[in-house]
Amino acid sequence: MFDSHTQVPLTVSPFLSLPTAVTLPYTFRSVPTSLPPSIVSENGQEKPKYVTSSSGHSAHPDDIVNSCKALQEHLKKNTEDAAKAIKEWEQDIKERDLAEKRRVAPGWLDRDEKILEPTKAPSKTTIDQNLLDGEPVNSISAPTMSPNREGEELDRAFGGLGFK
Repeated sequence: MFDSHTQVPLTVSPFLSLPTAVTLPYTFRSVPTSLPPSIVSENGQEKPKYVTSSSGHSAHPDDIVNSCKALQEHLKKNTEDAAKAIKEWEQDIKERDLAEKRRVAPGWLDRDEKILEPTKAPSKTTIDQNLLDGEPVNSISAPTMSPNREGEELDRAFGGLGFK
């Protein structure tokens, strides 16, 4: 079809713009052939401070990490100190409360028995069994008074009152 020497006409599109020459500013300097040493390589000297904040403060990333760790340790120590102070405060409150209770009721907190419970009276069957076993029963009974003799008992105790 086409011969290698055949020329093809070029068409220029109105939508395509050809590159133009760049004009350099007056402050342009060419790059030297030998570059200075890098600021990020360590030569055993002070670390270069290449992280710059918006306020103008500059630091090395290792310095930033170290200050963050120091801040974290400081906060941890303050938290532990605060927890210790709270425990001491609570213990002091408990000790004062215990001292007040001992002042009000001395010896009460030093015993194992804390609740007083009444003992149950022995039932009729246990009394009968104790009598059969030969064991004495320690029961205290009050003397009974018959209702018709109450007046006589009072007269004997206080003297008679004569009615006329």
